[in-house]
Amino acid sequence: MLPLHDLLHQRLPGIPITKLLVAVNLLVFAAMLVGGAGLWHSSNSVQLAWGANFGPATQDGEWWRLGTALFLHFGAVHLTLNLWALWDAGQLVERMYGHTRFACIYFASGLTGNLLSLVAHRGLAISGGASGAIFGLFGALLIFLWRERHNLHPKEFRWFFWGAAGFALASLVLGLLIPGIDNAAHIGGFFSGILGGIILAQPAGRTERRFRHIRPLAGAAFALAIVILVSQVPVRTYRWSEEVLARKEIGEFLRDDAAITQSWQSILDKARQDGISFDELAGRIDTSVADRYEESFELLSELPPNPALPSAATVEILRHYAERRRDASRALAEGLRAHKPEQIRDALEMEKQSRQLAQPEKDALSRSRRAEQDKDKNTN
Repeated sequence: MLPLHDLLHQRLPGIPITKLLVAVNLLVFAAMLVGGAGLWHSSNSVQLAWGANFGPATQDGEWWRLGTALFLHFGAVHLTLNLWALWDAGQLVERMYGHTRFACIYFASGLTGNLLSLVAHRGLAISGGASGAIFGLFGALLIFLWRERHNLHPKEFRWFFWGAAGFALASLVLGLLIPGIDNAAHIGGFFSGILGGIILAQPAGRTERRFRHIRPLAGAAFALAIVILVSQVPVRTYRWSEEVLARKEIGEFLRDDAAITQSWQSILDKARQDGISFDELAGRIDTSVADRYEESFELLSELPPNPALPSAATVEILRHYAERRRDASRALAEGLRAHKPEQIRDALEMEKQSRQLAQPEKDALSRSRRAEQDKDKNTN
């Protein structure tokens, strides 16, 4: 009786799909490093930009994220562990089931695992990684070994079967104990692999007759599981496209605000040095300060009024800030044209207070953005 490795190698010498999957994962990781990801840690913004699975984005018409998330990794350790497991299981399972069936098991398990992750985490976690699909390979591996147990040497069967089962069980237990591991994707992938191994089995003889009755049941169970998962996808609380737009406007406003503040100070300094008329100074303030804050106020006011957006509170804070700055600059211009020193002093004091009131809010915004980089991240 030939050892299992030799028997499988005779059946199918090459493993091109496994090699391709390893290569694609390495290439994507390298591209992400070039694109700003860290070697040991990647921020949520980078992962989202590359297609991580995240409820508000995935459910906003970007369902392709269930697939792209399979090729994203949050650091070199995450990548190394997954590729080691992929190579270890892939070269066996691809020879056991053939190239096409192997690819079907891999992607069906990965997609189902990511769908279960979306449901289990209520769409609030940002997740990525290949291990949901890899757990599917281990599920299919166990099915093949159990199905062919009578054709394998008992010692070899025990070594492979209980080794694979022990690895899968230990990994699932660790997933329960260690925060940040997407065990939902692992569980979904594992059971999808088991069902896929039954549906796509190529048994012979008496084994074929037994599997002929089980295969339709496995297919029906898999279809039913998908229907249940789809029906349990959480209601979307906000559209990711709207949040992206809000963040873009916030970033542009903060850059514009710094430039406008600099222009304001430059206009006042130049007025003291050159002694320009009050009317000319008022015109410059209207054009370079008040009109620009009015434009910013209108752009922020046009954003979708959805209080569920993570950036909704920030938008409201900045909108009021732009309004105060606009009003202060207009009051200053009116005071200059009317030659009213008291109104000019009040306007300058209003401008100073608006900056002082906004500074803690801007600092809080910076802190919240930094904190957001690391929250609710799950690797699989």
